[in-house]
Amino acid sequence: MLVTADRDRMQRYAPLRDDIIEYVQEHASRDELPVLNEVLYGSAIDIAPAALAGVWYCRTLKLSRNPELALIVYGDFACLVTDDHEGLRLQKLTGSQRTNGTFYDIGETRRAYVGALTLGDESGMVDYGDLPDRNQVGYLYVLSPDRMRLELPAPHYESDFDILFLHR
Repeated sequence: MLVTADRDRMQRYAPLRDDIIEYVQEHASRDELPVLNEVLYGSAIDIAPAALAGVWYCRTLKLSRNPELALIVYGDFACLVTDDHEGLRLQKLTGSQRTNGTFYDIGETRRAYVGALTLGDESGMVDYGDLPDRNQVGYLYVLSPDRMRLELPAPHYESDFDILFLHR
């Protein structure tokens, strides 16, 4: 169901992730690195989707090969995870860049994510495929019942790799 460009992004996921994290560890502000290390800490666990439903705080980390802006850490916003007849879904409810999408069980301790970026001044949510340059794909890692991270490789805007950290 993914368009070719998004399949290509997912195929480059692992080497891109490793490369950008190494770069950011070398070039980011020492004040921001503890946040990145906290977000990356932990191993994925398998947990029932229903246990993930609810309101979450979420913050975006933008990782970039720009030495001046290697790591940008945003404050907390509101996210909602629902588990219903459509499956496990995510909506970032506040902020100037919001995501909206679905998680898919891929038989591992991570879930695939297919979604789209909506800008803060737009009414309604953009869905995957509506605007190809807004498509988002990635992997969700559940670290505990109260911590998850959504890793989005090669976003179309502003960075080389995004992480949406969810906590409650």
